[in-house]
Amino acid sequence: MPHSLVLNLLPLSTIPLNYLTGRHLHALFLTLVSSVDHDLGNHLHEQKADKAFTLSPLQIPNYSHRESTLIWQHKQPISPGTSCWWRVSLLDDSLFANLSSLWLNLNPKTPWHLGPGNLQITSILGTSQSTQPWANFSSYAQLYAQASEEERQMDLIFCTPTAFRQSSFDSALPTRDSVFKSLLKRWNQYSCIPFEEALLEPIFPSFFNIRTEILADSRSKFIGCVGMMNFRIMGDVDPMVIKQINTLADFALYSGVGRKTPMGMGMVRRIFKL
Repeated sequence: MPHSLVLNLLPLSTIPLNYLTGRHLHALFLTLVSSVDHDLGNHLHEQKADKAFTLSPLQIPNYSHRESTLIWQHKQPISPGTSCWWRVSLLDDSLFANLSSLWLNLNPKTPWHLGPGNLQITSILGTSQSTQPWANFSSYAQLYAQASEEERQMDLIFCTPTAFRQSSFDSALPTRDSVFKSLLKRWNQYSCIPFEEALLEPIFPSFFNIRTEILADSRSKFIGCVGMMNFRIMGDVDPMVIKQINTLADFALYSGVGRKTPMGMGMVRRIFKL
């Protein structure tokens, strides 16, 4: 059952700029896991690919950013008392179950460490919220059952830089194959409701408003795209195939797409225009 959890955080001391990277937030997540299941924490740390979780960069709620994208690189330290949120998505049923004691027995007075900075987890949102589109949960069966058999348009917004591996290099261009093959691979890995790759053939990009962004730190540089794309299902297509494609688009909220999703990249969700 995919879960998209939003952790509301309160810094108790300054979080330095160089500890607001995906690498340090990844380490914080593994610390949280290890606090309730040390072996699981070690297992997740040793995984090199196909990790069953994604993380967001640390977010400041009132931060003004164009096009509904998220913060992926901070320009200054986060001061004590600044309300923040952090999204954690879990794709594997057993992973959520193993961490249930963490969510249920969370002590808001216990500080967690992000580098030299201390954080309190004040609350966790795990259900759909009108003011927080990143919190939700659904079983894989429910995602499939609720997907439309008629809707032919899918608007996806790339909220943090997104890139895809091609041979030995990265590409920041979100093509039909790169986006939906990424979704399909993760769906087939975790859902137990396998879809065939051929279902991607009637999908075509019809509108895009994207740009490239660079995320750089002392160790590396990551170039990805942010912005919005519309994909359409074209031609005479079986309703069951339309339903499967819509399922993948809805699944993007939980799985993300492309590279470095456990480091905050590739955060994508479907939006519905009014």
